[in-house]
Amino acid sequence: MKLVLSTHNVTLTKAIEDHVRDRIEKLDHLDRFAIDARVTLEHDHRRLPERQFSCSIRLQMPGPDLFAADSERDLYAAIDLVTKKIEQQIRKRHSKFKARHHTEAARGKLKRQETQA
Repeated sequence: MKLVLSTHNVTLTKAIEDHVRDRIEKLDHLDRFAIDARVTLEHDHRRLPERQFSCSIRLQMPGPDLFAADSERDLYAAIDLVTKKIEQQIRKRHSKFKARHHTEAARGKLKRQETQA
């Protein structure tokens, strides 16, 4: 998966970049069809102290893209919460896909049983 990392009023250190890469690799492990991840890190000193650092992730995939954003007091906490939100969206998408195939298979089985009877 390709990673596009952009910052606004944040100096990108090696530690921040490594933290983001670790989280994105975890997402890549959950859904191998993801094409790229666009991560935006922001610091807005005019906001409340609890919401100064924000992180947003847009995960480009076949079909609709996944997007999540969060603002926190700490940049690392914002990154962790956003990846958790994206992870939940991936799991929900995967569950819906699996459920659709289970219901289709069940309908086909039911039709075969009706034609045999």
